[in-house]
Amino acid sequence: MSVPADVPMGDDPWSVLRGATRARVALGRAGDGLPTARWLEFRAAHAAARDAVHTALDAGLLRRAMAGAGVDRELLEVHSAAPDRATYLQRPDLGRRLADGTELPAGECDLAVVVGDGLSPRAVHDHAAGLVAALLERLAGWSVGPLVLAHQARVALGDPVGEALGARIVVVVIGERPGLSSADSLGIYLTHGPRTGRADSERNCISNVRPPHGLGYAQAADTLAALLTASRELGASGVVLKDEGVALPPGAG
Repeated sequence: MSVPADVPMGDDPWSVLRGATRARVALGRAGDGLPTARWLEFRAAHAAARDAVHTALDAGLLRRAMAGAGVDRELLEVHSAAPDRATYLQRPDLGRRLADGTELPAGECDLAVVVGDGLSPRAVHDHAAGLVAALLERLAGWSVGPLVLAHQARVALGDPVGEALGARIVVVVIGERPGLSSADSLGIYLTHGPRTGRADSERNCISNVRPPHGLGYAQAADTLAALLTASRELGASGVVLKDEGVALPPGAG
């Protein structure tokens, strides 16, 4: 690695790279292991990831966050067929099905939005309200069904929810699997014609919504709104639907 000209002699040249990424690079060593500070940072990040997975979704907190973000819409709650968190983690298939006896209001709408806890309820607590508010601002002319908050949810739970609501397209906003540098990342999944049995190849995904370290709400909502419009015109989603937008915000790269 070459040292930039503006790095003073004697300074750690790796600090430039460390300042540009949250990845763990050039951590140093103490004998055959990591320096104590780096090891403690790793353990803290691992604990944060575990906590994010096991945190219970707080519906009341999310309702208040939605109201604070200006989202004035009916919010329904559903549960998957996984009765608790332990079962949810051991049986992904149950997280894709609605609990027996679930009733949702039948109707028709252009779009249903499902907010699911996924593998990081923390991400939902931190970012879902801001993202949903930004999205709704960009949906003039769309009929949007009631927002649905889903407990113990996998991505595919949006299919039976969207089908029950009579939605032509469903968007699932869900907590992503935490990494050791990102325990609060949201993913967005778009599926045209939601119904039970849809394949993952029939979905479009926008990942890593987590300002300031990932996508901001406005950029994610712009990308999603463009995909929604294209999906409605095409009558499909997934591998046949391409994101033609810019890959990076202005000035990035």
